[in-house]
Amino acid sequence: MSDVQMRQGIPIVVSAPSGGGKTTLCRRLMEKLSGLEFSISHTTRAPRGQEKDGVDYHFVSEDEFKKLISEDKFLEWAEVHGNYYGSSLDAARKQLAAGRDVLFDIDIQGGYQIKEKMPEAVLIFIVPPSMKVLEERLRGRASDAEEVIQKRLKAAREEIEGAVKYSHWIINDELDCALETFSSVVVAGRVELADKQKMMSQVLGS
Repeated sequence: MSDVQMRQGIPIVVSAPSGGGKTTLCRRLMEKLSGLEFSISHTTRAPRGQEKDGVDYHFVSEDEFKKLISEDKFLEWAEVHGNYYGSSLDAARKQLAAGRDVLFDIDIQGGYQIKEKMPEAVLIFIVPPSMKVLEERLRGRASDAEEVIQKRLKAAREEIEGAVKYSHWIINDELDCALETFSSVVVAGRVELADKQKMMSQVLGS
């Protein structure tokens, strides 16, 4: 039986300012390490492009979302630009109980909510090497108006300043180097949790 099967999974929160590259890093990490699953968020916004229900998001109505809030069904949730987003508590518990590490690609407010409910969560913040580089990346998309770019840069500064309680910061300058650091943090978290569980069983004689 593998370590992944023998142990409880780890909640891994990954946050970054827009343009920080967290989604790319998460996808690359999924290819590099086994035993990882994405948390598929619920949202009230409409699907975009080729997005599929149950794959990219669980698309629900505002009434459905608020009902889930009232039933305390979310591990974390937030209202962003008039739309609601949230991570299912039941789904996360099932994934973690099955020994799967769960990646939460969310903002820092959601990250802190998860840490409060699951203290074992690992909080990872992805940052660009500088604000200048971040601005270049945002402009390189060639899809956002100047007003949107300035709004994203302002939000990025606020998020960077607000992520001081995240335990791990990774500078995403060279993708491969950032991926190696990201992978090392996750593997270290697995080892730490596995060792604790092993020692507890040994001490308690179970």
